[in-house]
Amino acid sequence: MDDSIKIDNRGDFGLWAIEVAKQIVSEQGFDLAKASRSGTEDEVRIAGNALGQAITDALIEVYDGLLDGVPEE
Repeated sequence: MDDSIKIDNRGDFGLWAIEVAKQIVSEQGFDLAKASRSGTEDEVRIAGNALGQAITDALIEVYDGLLDGVPEE
């Protein structure tokens, strides 16, 4: 998620979510599928954890961006 975007409304958020989901699935989802097909249990666990971490990172990124727009009291 190197590119910054401005999320001003629900539609912008939806577009962001779609693009991030596609990126995550194409990277970590592929690794998980490959590991589940021909990897060991440890490889599947590692790939699954990487997928979960990518989702978490994306959610934290957007949350932090929302906080940046909130004025301090």
